Amino acid sequence: MADSLAPLLPTHIEEDEDTSSPLTFDKILEKSLSDFGFSQFLQIVLVGLALTFDSQQIFITVFTDAYPTWHCLDHTICNPATTDICKIPRSAWDWDGGFKGKSVISEFDLECSSSFLRSLPSSTFYVGSIVGGVVLAMIPDGSLGRKQLLFFSSFAMSLTGISIFLSSNIWIYSFLKFVIGFARSQTGTYALVLISERISTKWRPRATMVPFTLFVLGFMSLSGIAYLVRHASWKVLYLCTSIPAGIHSIFIYLFALESPRWLHLEGKNKEAIEVLKRISPANRGYLESVSSRLRPKETLEQTSSYSIKDLFIRKWAFRRVTLVMIIMFGLGMSYYGVPLAVRDIKVNIYMSEALNAMVELPTFVVTPILLEQFSRRSSVLVNCLIGGASGVLCFVMSLYGRTKIAFALELGSFFCARIGFNLMAIYLVELFPTCVRNSATMMLRQALVVGGACCPLIASLGRNVPSLSFAVFGFAMSGLGLFALLLPETKGLSLCDTMEEQEQRDQALKTSHSC
Repeated sequence: MADSLAPLLPTHIEEDEDTSSPLTFDKILEKSLSDFGFSQFLQIVLVGLALTFDSQQIFITVFTDAYPTWHCLDHTICNPATTDICKIPRSAWDWDGGFKGKSVISEFDLECSSSFLRSLPSSTFYVGSIVGGVVLAMIPDGSLGRKQLLFFSSFAMSLTGISIFLSSNIWIYSFLKFVIGFARSQTGTYALVLISERISTKWRPRATMVPFTLFVLGFMSLSGIAYLVRHASWKVLYLCTSIPAGIHSIFIYLFALESPRWLHLEGKNKEAIEVLKRISPANRGYLESVSSRLRPKETLEQTSSYSIKDLFIRKWAFRRVTLVMIIMFGLGMSYYGVPLAVRDIKVNIYMSEALNAMVELPTFVVTPILLEQFSRRSSVLVNCLIGGASGVLCFVMSLYGRTKIAFALELGSFFCARIGFNLMAIYLVELFPTCVRNSATMMLRQALVVGGACCPLIASLGRNVPSLSFAVFGFAMSGLGLFALLLPETKGLSLCDTMEEQEQRDQALKTSHSC
């Protein structure tokens, strides 16, 4: 009778019969999160929604800062098709609908201002993102925790977005855009790291695609929101996106769970185990049985001793950061530059931008397949080579007037650029330990932004030589993608927590390969 009941007993306890031997937290996490439950999915969506509101703030100026349409009042001196409104009296024309607050341009009387002044809000937003990326990267990974950093970032972004409703001139508006850019500069980093540290190695490729998907859906939803409030003030669009973002940030503070890896590294083993219990209730018994075997706080390395400087003073870390930033610079040029240069191909600009947005969605299905079936290094390398070749061929086809083929190749190049970013985001999480993972991921995003900042200048080359910029973007993606050959392979490996642990594992892998 006893034998017949044996299979009903918890098997996970039998697997760890030697209860006297110490368990590593990594083994506990991997085992307790080996199954992907509904509670895990809810936590991923809750955190990933931060990228939805982040994407809305990135692209919102497409609608709020657009040049509104106008009509003539005095047809004796005014013709909408040929007249420059800056050369006729203000009484001779008016904005369509008679509503001045439809756009930033009309409300602040910027219709005849310089292009610098009209583009100032967008420029200050990206400057704020770059400055914020540098400043926030200085915050040690062990200072506030993943959840708190994400909360402060998203809450500050939403609060500043709401305050734009009170802006009375272009200078105040531009300053607030700088603050928004600064606040949201690392939102994606915080969300990605928090999600990746609460998931097992088995499910990481698929789970980390959820926030990227939500980012694209945020961009797509912005168009619908803007259409619904098209007859209202441009400030209403900021309210419609910032208020939900603020509510979401409060939900993050109340319901999001902290990274168990970060808690363990801080010596908060009880809190880390409690998080794992809430994420995976089915393994509560196993977690209670092994929690007492974790090392106490005084035996753990303190994360306060680690900072971004460790990425530069340790040779292996500096090498990896440099290689990752080089690859991401090339991908950033293609990801941001290819849609910008599509105007050089004689296709409908609205259709092309819509297709570029839609083509991102399949990448979140393809990326997990690549991560699960192929090595990280080969996936990045082959993807960059194919994407770069597509860009160069796009240039060649456009020279021969093959517009449709050139446009298809443009979509292919952009598709590969997005996949490359997805792959590198996961790759980087696995390349660095918990104690500096936030800082390393910030460096990745900075390289991506800097690469994107070069795009307007390169895209302008197309005015003299049609589609030449596609060749430049293609060579950048392929050429810089070759540096992936110098990165170590991480497929199937669990995450390390400290620099020393990472070094020991890397050394063990080198020894095993040499044998």
